Amino acid sequence: MHPLAQESNEALPERVLAMLSNKGKKIFFPSKGILGQSAEAKGRKINATIGIALEDDGTPMRLAGLESQIEVEPKDAFPYAPSYGKPQLRDRWQGMIREKNPSLGDTLISRPVVSQALTHALSICGYLFLDPQDEVILPDLYWGNYRLVFAHGHDASLKTYETFVDGGYNVAGLKDALAAGDVGKKVVVLNFPNNPTGYTCTPAEAQAIRDTLVASAEAGNNVVVMIDDAYFGLVYEDGIYTESVFSMLADAHPGILAVKIDGATKEDYAWGLRVGFITYGFADSNAGAMKALEDKTAGAVRGNISNAPHLSQSLLLKAYDAPEFADWKKEKYETMAQRYAEVKTILDSHPEYAESFEPLPFNSGYFMCVRPKVDAEAVRQVLLNDFDTGLIATAGLLRVAYSSAPKAVLAELFANLHAACVKVSAS
Repeated sequence: MHPLAQESNEALPERVLAMLSNKGKKIFFPSKGILGQSAEAKGRKINATIGIALEDDGTPMRLAGLESQIEVEPKDAFPYAPSYGKPQLRDRWQGMIREKNPSLGDTLISRPVVSQALTHALSICGYLFLDPQDEVILPDLYWGNYRLVFAHGHDASLKTYETFVDGGYNVAGLKDALAAGDVGKKVVVLNFPNNPTGYTCTPAEAQAIRDTLVASAEAGNNVVVMIDDAYFGLVYEDGIYTESVFSMLADAHPGILAVKIDGATKEDYAWGLRVGFITYGFADSNAGAMKALEDKTAGAVRGNISNAPHLSQSLLLKAYDAPEFADWKKEKYETMAQRYAEVKTILDSHPEYAESFEPLPFNSGYFMCVRPKVDAEAVRQVLLNDFDTGLIATAGLLRVAYSSAPKAVLAELFANLHAACVKVSAS
């Protein structure tokens, strides 16, 4: 094992070290190789260490046709960003995590490491925490990309439990899944608001999830909890938990490692900028252990994509520091909330739709799902061919992305859905 990997491993508590995959134990950030030598040469009169091209004046070399399109300084766009991410953005995002999750208080959490958005963050977590044949515990209604990332990308197996029971989140199902099998490492994925259902748990359900995970850790399990917060903040009803479950788990137990996976993609309507973050929390942590996790994460990023785009990070940082940022966010949130409210009104106004489909619980995010009384894929095809309407069929459900449908067309959308179900039923 490389000495730098060993050094990081020695900084981690035994239970956290046991959560790492074999690759996770071996990975390190190469701070004493080329990067270290480049750092030592920084500021010298002649510095021929950097793997980019510079102009004669020392600024990054760039094409005039690209520079003319970019309203940030060349130094904040064209050079590589650090594999950890742009330091100012890491600190700004950490501060935003605390602002959005006030119950965190002064709980020690890591500095976020920047990923190339959330799918890449999930893949990096798979690298760090999953060995072949490890189980990933998650609800049966989950984002299909988890299969690609965890099962096909890291040879893990997905172990699911029923998502809903009696119209609420099935915490008992999570408890049973954790209790199955031998005591050891358990990897859990939590995703609120959920894709595809658009459901966020209540405060009571969030507390029950925490208690369930703590009980599992008390029983001797070392529990990695990957918290996919892609749609964080988009909650439209009262009585729903508005913080991330990371707040409850970051200091819950030494045997629980909370891994917050979030980013600008959905939260800040910046899908193409591809900027995400990985942040850690666990009880009885210390600065050395957090730095070790950051080093391993940045090492995995460097060995995978080198670094996330510098320009995207600079653009986001500029937006986050703008006085108008909160107003920009509020405007888009209200648009989403109005579409959500319109969907609720439509469903409440058309009891006859219950003859064709059943809406699943939803209260947040980008989506809602219905369970048609007939084959979902057949309905999808009829919607495409006869009603000029596109939905996603998954797991016997139809997912409605009201995030991408203007409020004015939603009534027509659900009328088309009902009519397509009737047509399939009659065929």
